[in-house]
Amino acid sequence: MAEDKYSTKAWPTEIRLKKEEKILEVDFDDGSSFALPAEYLRVESPSAEVQGHSPDQKITVGGRRHVGIMELEAVGNYAVRIKFDDLHDTGLYSWRYLYELGRDYEKRWQAYLDALKDRGLSRDP
Repeated sequence: MAEDKYSTKAWPTEIRLKKEEKILEVDFDDGSSFALPAEYLRVESPSAEVQGHSPDQKITVGGRRHVGIMELEAVGNYAVRIKFDDLHDTGLYSWRYLYELGRDYEKRWQAYLDALKDRGLSRDP
């Protein structure tokens, strides 16, 4: 049986939006705690607009260095919708995906920076 993409072994115990710092802090019941920058969350959005419909269709989104988070919206008991100030709000960040983003931050962020460079894009607008 395929694993549900929204299921997770670690469950969030607290989510804090720090608007001024442009950080989303997420604590999980396994003791993990992550501070996820808004820019990182935006460029790794799980939306089809960013991810495409397969791994080879993923879009490298540049120019989001200053993006902030306007609002969080709970989606059932499995995810949160993040409304960014560039008006992007179509991705559902499951608890599992947030956990993966935190756990894999260094690797994913470096891959993003490398992709920007390879495509001649910048983090700046």
